[in-house]
Amino acid sequence: MRKRSSVLAVLGAAAVLAAPTAAAADAAAQGSKDFSFRGMNLKIPAAWKVHDYTDRVLVVTGGCKIPEPFAPDCRGFWLYGPKVIAYGAEGRRYTGRRPFVPAAGAPVGCPFEYGSVQVIGKAVSTGLRQVGRGHRAKYTAWAGRCVKQKSGRQTESFVQREWFLPASGIVVVDVWGDRKLAGLLKNAGWS
Repeated sequence: MRKRSSVLAVLGAAAVLAAPTAAAADAAAQGSKDFSFRGMNLKIPAAWKVHDYTDRVLVVTGGCKIPEPFAPDCRGFWLYGPKVIAYGAEGRRYTGRRPFVPAAGAPVGCPFEYGSVQVIGKAVSTGLRQVGRGHRAKYTAWAGRCVKQKSGRQTESFVQREWFLPASGIVVVDVWGDRKLAGLLKNAGWS
């Protein structure tokens, strides 16, 4: 019985070691392209669309009716630079201690539907995350929900993930929970 367990362990380890190769082959088959923002270089799937608005970039990973950050029904993630970071905490400088909310006073629309606003609550996860060699981001995941403006009824819940690189002047914000994003950031290159 012990030998069988050892053989299974070796086969399991081999499968884990082969997985990145299979994933890399899958990515190569689907195609990829390089994308850079403020010296951070990401290899993203070729099907993703990049909308560059100078100090803010939307990377669309799925369907998108209006390619703007926090627009309803626009699946993707956002990258912001220093000009937006200067007011990214409800009109104050974003530091990562409070959720990224790029508007003061005015409610931010829910990215999942029209007619709702987002309400960001407490942090559910914090820590440091690797973003390429030699760069660590302050990572925070915030509990969020969408609330109908007229009735106050909650319609959706989500997690807003943020990777903040203060020395590089970058914050990455994701409310869609894209499974590929954390790995892309971990494997980022820098120039």
